[in-house]
Amino acid sequence: MSAKRDYYEVLGLDRQASQEQIKKAFRRLARQYHPDVSSSPDAEARFKEINEAYEVLSDSEKRAMYDRFGHAGPQAGFGGFGSYGDFSGFGGFEDIFETFFGGMRAGQTARRGPSRGADLRYDLELEFEEAVFGCQKEIVIARHETCPHCQGSGAEPGTRPIRCPQCNGTGEVRRQQQTILGSFIQVTTCPRCRGEGEIITTPCSRCGGQKKIHVERTIAVDIPAGVDDGTRVRLSGEGEPGQRGGPPGNLYVVLHVKRHPFFQRQDSHILLELDINVAQAALGDKVKVPTVDGEEELVIPAGTQTGDVIRMRGRGVPYLRRNGRGDQLVMVHVLTPSTLTKKQRALLDELGRTLGKEVVHQPEKGLFHKVKDALGL
Repeated sequence: MSAKRDYYEVLGLDRQASQEQIKKAFRRLARQYHPDVSSSPDAEARFKEINEAYEVLSDSEKRAMYDRFGHAGPQAGFGGFGSYGDFSGFGGFEDIFETFFGGMRAGQTARRGPSRGADLRYDLELEFEEAVFGCQKEIVIARHETCPHCQGSGAEPGTRPIRCPQCNGTGEVRRQQQTILGSFIQVTTCPRCRGEGEIITTPCSRCGGQKKIHVERTIAVDIPAGVDDGTRVRLSGEGEPGQRGGPPGNLYVVLHVKRHPFFQRQDSHILLELDINVAQAALGDKVKVPTVDGEEELVIPAGTQTGDVIRMRGRGVPYLRRNGRGDQLVMVHVLTPSTLTKKQRALLDELGRTLGKEVVHQPEKGLFHKVKDALGL
């Protein structure tokens, strides 16, 4: 018979190790060499050795005897060791069981309870104005619903499911295993009834025993004013039905807003580009411009330059979560005529002589900065 190894060597510790260090070392090695976990051929022998070392070193009196007399000390003073020890450093059998088996408990149930139905998604395209002012749209979705013929039992009306003979209606099967820690019960979902606890002997003629049917439903969706591209509208309970009495999922309608021919959107503001001629820019004018509310009059101040932004208050997008609307921002472009009549050329020549040739340059802000100024950003 080979000589016993030093207990401190077995646990990989020095003789000054604290009780906490001893306990941590045992936990680590016990997980590694437990015969139900390790594939090492000497796992059982190593586990016994580790447990024996821990039983001595975790007890202050036994440890003192061992430090003084070696292996003979604890055996003489305490009558040797049991085959697998008492695991006194752990908080009872459940603690050590959790260490080795990740929290599984003897008799733990695997029965399947109610579960929530799956969520559904629908992508909906909107016109620019529909997103601005809101609307109601009808959509058609395909989903499963509880079979109306069998009322979700899966059995043909007039018949009833029977109790599963394999699990006796529990929805789970139990298998007892013997380990060096004793016996424990492994609980798994019954493979015959798939956890339902019952067997359908006469399936429903409409759903084939599936308890649900595939249908298409037309649903009205209220689109609030002010939504933007990518906004999700949730319709609670309009998703897939739940399992075993669980609640249904939700339907999420994802909105996609079409591009407008001349409006652009920036948060709650609407951007519009407007071309004017040099006379309108120099003298000022009143012109009709489009808005989402229809045509309206816009005053162009005298001396307007290309890139100037004119604000039309309250003609933007309604705020989504509060009262009020954003603004419409009109970005002006002054167009230089490419062709002139003789009269127009003569008039411009005369204007040019009065203006002279000297040009005063002023720092020009880019369009982005002008829009920011108009928004007060």
